[in-house]
Amino acid sequence: MAKKKLTKKRKVAEAKVDPNKLYDLTEAMALVKEVNTTKFDASVDLHIKLGVDPKKADQAIRGTTSLPHGTGKTKKVLVLCSSDKEQEAKDAGADHVGLDEYITKISQGWTDIDVIIAAPDVMAKIGKIGRILGPRGLMPNPKSGTVTPNVGQAVEEVKKGKIAFRVDKYGIIHSPIGRVSFSPDKLAENAKDLLVTIEKMKPASAKGIYMKGISVASTMSPGIAIDTKTIN
Repeated sequence: MAKKKLTKKRKVAEAKVDPNKLYDLTEAMALVKEVNTTKFDASVDLHIKLGVDPKKADQAIRGTTSLPHGTGKTKKVLVLCSSDKEQEAKDAGADHVGLDEYITKISQGWTDIDVIIAAPDVMAKIGKIGRILGPRGLMPNPKSGTVTPNVGQAVEEVKKGKIAFRVDKYGIIHSPIGRVSFSPDKLAENAKDLLVTIEKMKPASAKGIYMKGISVASTMSPGIAIDTKTIN
């Protein structure tokens, strides 16, 4: 297969990143803004390689955190609940609220939402669409705070910037931490919040180096390696 030819902008961007250097956290966030090549307000994502075995239940890291400056994206939230909880969800700002009609829509292929929050008493009904929601990362889960009787509070937290993260089968966590329009300080503060949260979740059974590598990149930009010593 022929090697993909780099665009002029991409060549200029890559020339600004030293592939052999580990950058200070704030320095990396300033650089990721500088090497962004998109014309839109691209997402900035953190990629964290962990020294864990995701096949072991106690090392399959997953959790949530509320980024201090949000992600810069307003998430579309669907709340699946019984009628007595619907007003609470609507008042909190949910974009879609209901149950049977949305289960039917999803079973027919509709997934135009970013987060689904469900009340515990309706999970039995939601199970039938799990094969659709699971692969898309939309299945409500108590560990991510998306299965809860307090649906209004959950909606408010998501709208304010609460994110869910989980380690993939390669031991890597990929998570948005903002947009290129954010200042370097805000990106750094969001990154630090996420990294500190993950650090606190280190399993007792994980041996050796826990955070093996961290990099940051915007949509279509080169990755920038971060010195793990600069996150404390």
